[in-house]
Formats: sequence, C-alpha cells, structure tokens
Amino acid sequence: MSLAAQVLTSLVIGVFVGLFFGELVAPLGVIGDAFVLLLQMTVLPFMMVSLIRGLGSLQLADAKILVVKAGTYLLVIWGIVLFSIMLLILGLPEWPSASFFSSDLIATQKEFDFLKLFIPANPFASLAETVVPAVVVFSIVFGVALIGLEPKQALLEMLNTSYEALSRITNFVVRLAPIGVFGIASNAAGTIDPSDIDGLQVYVVLYVGMALLLSLWTLPMLVVTLTPLSYRQIFSPMRNVLITAFATGNLFVVLSLLAGRTKEVLAEFSDNASMGAQVDVIIPSSFNFPSAGKLMALAFVPFAGWLAGFPIAVSSLPAYFGTGVVTFFGSTYVAVPFLLDLFRVPTDLFNLFIIVDQVVGNRFSALLGAVHTISLSLLAACAIAGLVRVDWVRLARFALITIFLTGGLVFGARAGFDWLGHEYEKYSLFVDRGPQIGTGAVRIGELDPAPTKAQDGLAPLLDRIRSRGELRIGYSDNSLPYVFRNSAGQLVGFDVDMARTLADEFGVQAVFFNIDRTRLIASLESGQIDIIMSGYPITTPDLEFVTFSRPVLDETLALVVRDHRRTDFDSLEAARALPAPKIVVPELEYYQEKIQILFPNAVQVDLPNAREFFNQPDGTYDALATTAERGSAWSLIYPEYAVAVPHPALLKVPLAYVVPHGELKFKALLDTWLDLKHKDRTIERLFDYWVRGRIEKKKTPRWSIVRNVLGWIE
Repeated sequence: MSLAAQVLTSLVIGVFVGLFFGELVAPLGVIGDAFVLLLQMTVLPFMMVSLIRGLGSLQLADAKILVVKAGTYLLVIWGIVLFSIMLLILGLPEWPSASFFSSDLIATQKEFDFLKLFIPANPFASLAETVVPAVVVFSIVFGVALIGLEPKQALLEMLNTSYEALSRITNFVVRLAPIGVFGIASNAAGTIDPSDIDGLQVYVVLYVGMALLLSLWTLPMLVVTLTPLSYRQIFSPMRNVLITAFATGNLFVVLSLLAGRTKEVLAEFSDNASMGAQVDVIIPSSFNFPSAGKLMALAFVPFAGWLAGFPIAVSSLPAYFGTGVVTFFGSTYVAVPFLLDLFRVPTDLFNLFIIVDQVVGNRFSALLGAVHTISLSLLAACAIAGLVRVDWVRLARFALITIFLTGGLVFGARAGFDWLGHEYEKYSLFVDRGPQIGTGAVRIGELDPAPTKAQDGLAPLLDRIRSRGELRIGYSDNSLPYVFRNSAGQLVGFDVDMARTLADEFGVQAVFFNIDRTRLIASLESGQIDIIMSGYPITTPDLEFVTFSRPVLDETLALVVRDHRRTDFDSLEAARALPAPKIVVPELEYYQEKIQILFPNAVQVDLPNAREFFNQPDGTYDALATTAERGSAWSLIYPEYAVAVPHPALLKVPLAYVVPHGELKFKALLDTWLDLKHKDRTIERLFDYWVRGRIEKKKTPRWSIVRNVLGWIE
C-alpha cells in the first residue's frame, strides 16, 4: 500500500473511531498534536536554509528574472481567487438577517502593525516567536547579499549539507503520517459538536465547493494550459503531500515536501538543473505571501455581515479586497477580527470563524494553499526556462469553462438554498425570552394609578413602599430591550428583571404601570409611581424635577436605517454629505440637540411612536435616532433595518433609575444596591442576556455510537 493510500485509510478509520467512541477518543488528539509538532520542527530551519542557499547560488540577472516571473504569476493567481470570492459573495441568498447588540459597533478602529510583522529588528526573536514573514525577509536579504560575493562556496556547501539533513528528517516524519492522521481525524470526529456549525451551512457549502474547484480544476488547469505539463504529471507525485496537508490542516508543515515533489515533476521533462534552485527559492518565499488557501478566508467577513445584517456594500468590495490582501500577510486570526472591525461587522462573529476554521476551513485552506504553491512554482520555473506558451484559443477555452463552473457552483448553491427555504429565527430568539432573575411575580397595574395622599407623602419613600407592599414602577412603550412584552404576553426585559430583584430584596411585589413617556415625570412627582425603570436617559432638563440614581448602563447614540443605507450613516462625514436627510427624533430635548449638532443639515421629524417609523414605505424617512443597544433590538424585529453608528462621533447616553425629587435617602440606598449588582455581575449577566443576546449552554456529552446507539455507556 502506498503512503497516500495508508494516509487515506487512516483518515477513514480515524473518522469512524471518533464517531463510534465520541469524546472518549479525546486523548488520541495528543498523537495528532505530536505529529504536527514533529512536522513543524524542521520547517522554519528548512525555510531559512532553502532561501539563503537558493538565492545565494543565483546570478544577479537570474534573480531579477525570478522576481518578475514569480511576482507576475502570483498576481494572476490572486486575481483568479479574488474574482472567485467576489462571485461567492454575490451568490449569498437574500435572506433576512439581524444581530443582537455587539460592542464592536461602538469600538474604535485598531491599528495594524505592518512593520513589526515584516522587519526583523531581532532575527533571533523572530525565529523564537515564529514570526514567519520577518524570518523570510531576513533570509531573503541574507541570500541576496550572497549573490554578489565570490568567496561563498564553503558556505553554500554547508547549506547544501544542512538542506539534505533537514530533508531526511522531514521524510522520516512523513512516514509517521498514517499514525498522526489517525489521531487528528479521530479526535476531530469525536469531539466536534455538529451544533457548533449550525447556521453556517451556506458558508460551509460555498467555501468547500469553491476551495475544491480552485484546487482540483482552476489552478492546476491554469498550469496545464500554459505549460507542457499534463494534469497527471502534476498530481501523481503530489498525492501524499496534498493528503497530508489536508489531514493536518497545515500548509507550513509540508513546504519541504512540496519543494521535493515539485522538483520531481520538473525533472520529468527538463534536465535544467537551475530549475531546482529556483524552486528552492520560490516555495519558501511564496509562504511569505498570502496563498490562495489563506485568501479564501476573505469570504468570511462579507458572509458574517450578511448573516448578522451588516452587509458590505458591493461598492466597498474593491477596498475590502485591497485591505484584505495586505492584512492577510499576517495570521488570519489577526486579519479577520481586524477586517470585521474595519468594515463594522460585529467581531463577536469571529467565534464562528474559529469554529468553522477548525472544522473545515483549515483543512481545505491547507489543501488549496498547497496547490497554490505547486502551481506558482511550476509556472514561474517554466517561465524562466522559456517553457510557457500562450495559446489564446486554449486560454479562452479554459477561461470560459472556469467561469461556467464557478458561476454554476455559486448560483446553483444559491438556487438550492432558496429552494430549501429559510426561516428567520432572530425574531423568535428575542421575543420568546423569559425572565432571568427574581422570584416575585410581576403584576401589571391599572392604567392610571392613584396619586399619593398628602399625609402619606410626608413619609419616606421606602416606608410608603413597604407599607403598601408594592414597588410601583413606571415604564413606557417601545422601551426594548429594557421593558417589553414577549410572545407569551409577559412583561420582560433588562429593567423588569432588575425591578423584580429590587422588589424581592425589599420584600414587596413589583407592580408595573404603562405610562406615556411625556407623563412619566409628572406621574413620579404626583406619587402615582415610586420609580422609573425603563431605560431612562439622564438629561439636563430633568435634573431640576427628579433625582437620578447612579448610571446603570451607558448607551451610544446611533441611527436605525434600511440595510442598504447603512454605509450612508456609519461615518459622520458620509452622513453630513447627504442633502437634508429626514431623521425621526424622540421627544427628548437631549436627542434633538445632539442630532442638530451632529447633522446640522438634517430635517428632524417627530413621531409619537417609534413603530410608525418602521411601518412607513421605504424612502419616507432616512433614519431613526436612538442608541446602538435599542436599535439592535428593533433590527431583530424588523430585520430589513440595521444600526449605523456615525464614527468617530461616539456620544454616550447614560441610563439611570429615576425617583422623586429630594428622595436622597432612597437614592443613596439605590446607588449602593446598584453598586452591589455591578460587583456580583448581575447587571453584566442581564446585559449579556437581554442586550447582547447571549445564552449560556449546558455542556452535554457528544453524540456517539457507543453511547447513543448501543447504550454501552451512560
């Protein structure tokens, strides 16, 4: 049995063992980890030796040609991959989507330190920390410096010996591939929960389909079209290397193998010895540049925006791709959060990227990256040797077939998903939520509670609350996510849970009264209610009439707009350039003043009910002034709308609880209670649940044949 067949067999057996035993096989992951570490052991030294040896043995004229030829074909491959990703993005189905609030909506943009990634101020530190781009730059500089030196033969001989020794070590480790792949496959199949990728079917299908198309057709057929090589000549020697790359999910560990196999392919039809030296330069150098496999991760950020209701506009795709290629010179785990933040897609979705990358992404990325490396080195080496021939008829036929296959994959998948249908779930995830804390029942009071009698008004507020056995709470409609009715008709929300807890600790019942927002302060002054707990903002005009507790939360001023208008308002500069936008502003002087300052050219519109904004035909109004936290809740109910935060104008709106003017003792008690709720993380947990939409999942044993089918273990 060949090594490739052994690896495939081990892969299949490993998957079966993982499915059979489930989480019991987790210890086998140590075998896979050990195998990957053994493969990595020689890669960085091999990369340094290959680059210095390959460049140092070249003449200056040959080195210039190599840079031009390899660079040209690298740009060609990048162009093909980016075009494929663009089609993938355009092929996403038109499903309604929205997202709970994410703190990334209001986060400031982070800087990307490009210099530290590429300039090896301390090459030994770069080696120790595995900063691959810096190591490659140092090796290239060292190798180029050798080109013009005469007394270098002794050093080159030493490098040749080191190269052979490192190759022997790598070949020995590769013989262990069946064992290592078995450990990796069994651990993955036994421990990954399928529910972790629930909802990512669209991305997984399109990503895997595109990666396979690029790996098995587009890139190798580009080589076949331009060179004398056949498809069989390319893939026959590469099978075990590609399987190893796929099984380990790591391109880095097979670089030395790729170099050896590529030289074998070239040796079949050319005895030009210099082509081997060129491969030794191209392959390790190419690792310093984003491979096709790495660039495929660029599809995730637009997908995440589509999934969360923050789509990247088609007009922004050129800027996105340009920025993405540059940032992908580093780690994808650094680049993806950076791009999510840069294009205002909630970086909470980065967790989804990690999951899908671990399940399928890294394996198909490594496979495509390996094919990219092979294709680039073969094209560049053949071009330098004068073996590339441009037959326009063959090239046109290849281009037409590739476009047909790529379009068929993308739009066929889109048609399939549209045919299967899609149920929007975020609405029910929000409105089906029930109370989280507090044991007392919430009672809905009469529409117009009786005011406090004059003689009763002389007693402290806490005494009046305890004597009647009720904490009377005022709230107003449209106070999502602080107070609202869920699908079961219950009054729920962040402030409802806080009020239940406060009433419990006072030993009284929480009674809620729905009062028009314009009458809330008057109802508090008359004693009809004891406190306002309804996401109420602290504003200067109200300070004269009521007493505020310490801030409970801080919100951020934002706008709710149609999905396709988000880019018009997500920067202050863009919004101010709009001609007289109509912005619906709440009946609060604070909001009206702030909107006037931020958007002096806007026409402010007053609507008595925020829901009227969402029920108007598209184009009636341009935006609704609110906060990012409330706007996110509205977008869950109306997924055709999105939240736009006009950066860099991040204006905070503090929320507090409101008590009658002069009730300083009750205010002090309330402040201390809020401090306790901050300290014991009650406020944080409720904010996560009601505003961020997070639900803690209980860990249950993974499905397995031995547990769920045979019942051999509990």
